[in-house]
Amino acid sequence: MTPGLAMFYGGMVRANSTLNMIMMSFVTMGTVGVLWALYGYGMAFGNSVGGAGIIGNPIPLLGLHGAMGAATAGTIPAMAFVAFQAGFAIIAVALVSGAVADRMTFPSWILFTILWATLVYFPAAHWVFAFDGFAADKGGWIANKIGVIDFAGGTAIHINAGIAALMMAIVLKPRIGFGSKPMRPHNMTLVMLGAGILWFGWFGFNAGSALGANGTASHAWVTTLVATSAAMLAWLATERIRDGHFTSLGAASGVVAGLVAITPACAAVTPIGAIVVGVAAGILCALAVGLKFKFGYDDSLDVVGVHLVGGLTGTLLIGLLASDKAPNAINGLFYGGGFTQLGKQAIGAFSVLIYSAIVTLLIGLFLKAVMKIRVAPQAELDGIDLEEHAEVAYDLSSVRYTTYRVNQRLVIPASKPEEVKA
Repeated sequence: MTPGLAMFYGGMVRANSTLNMIMMSFVTMGTVGVLWALYGYGMAFGNSVGGAGIIGNPIPLLGLHGAMGAATAGTIPAMAFVAFQAGFAIIAVALVSGAVADRMTFPSWILFTILWATLVYFPAAHWVFAFDGFAADKGGWIANKIGVIDFAGGTAIHINAGIAALMMAIVLKPRIGFGSKPMRPHNMTLVMLGAGILWFGWFGFNAGSALGANGTASHAWVTTLVATSAAMLAWLATERIRDGHFTSLGAASGVVAGLVAITPACAAVTPIGAIVVGVAAGILCALAVGLKFKFGYDDSLDVVGVHLVGGLTGTLLIGLLASDKAPNAINGLFYGGGFTQLGKQAIGAFSVLIYSAIVTLLIGLFLKAVMKIRVAPQAELDGIDLEEHAEVAYDLSSVRYTTYRVNQRLVIPASKPEEVKA
């Protein structure tokens, strides 16, 4: 999924920032992958320190020593669970990169991934994903004390990354020309390819969270399919009514919005409920991406509009649409369950949101104080691929020397204005 995200984001930026955008996702696989093995898994899924459900104890699991040869509850090998959850940790951090595109220095991004994973994602994952008696005897407070339903990461991943994206966009300030110059995606083919890879991978994200090939997995697969389909159609309809046309960017964005929204709810709602979740996400996210122009924050690739708004939509709609016919076996308000589950969902969603917002803002301000976090204005205008990586995504230098025939005459394209005139 993270390489799919790299393609998705890489096509959405301007051509001279493509490599940098792709590299931000790829380097996250490096930093978070190593941290996960060293201490991240222990912080997320180790026994809760003091039983408070705030953070896991990483000491027994340093270097995954305590996980080798062990088993989680049931028949899942601990190392299989380690590997599966590593993917969640990596993509949660990589998502934030979409908000800082075109202007954040690469060294500061690398340090950000280390700090944010350690201080924000690993604790939030413990709160939401660490269930008592599964990977550890005592897990996180949201999962076990509140009883929030978040099957595959609406809070710990999407709300978490979405609000972090907003904080970093505020710290970095807008790109040069934001709101006055067009900053259109340069390669929609790459965007559509990335969206397709994400959709395919998301079946593993959601259905795989059943940790088995069973009824829960198949239910999650179906709800993921129909919610995403509905969200794409809803986004397209929204932009058709608003702008007068359907766009491939709208289709790709609708796909991701639907995937985000159904992630927490895929085992809690019926297929009909999943369609409602998808339609709501498609409409709300399509409208939300325009808020950055109204409020002046430069969320380059709409992480806030899609992941924060989509994550909140899916998480809160569980409190309304959850059905005891689905694997989670909880009734929401519309199925006679009252407001109880809706209240739990709100506590979980806004607890992660507030924590992530505060800590991310502090991380951003710290980085700004100790190092250069934004490229020079000229590098930003020229594109940061050469500045940060000494490479370009598209080497077109040979085009000026290409020969071709016009009326049987050999022609060499001119490379200078005076040659054109001559």
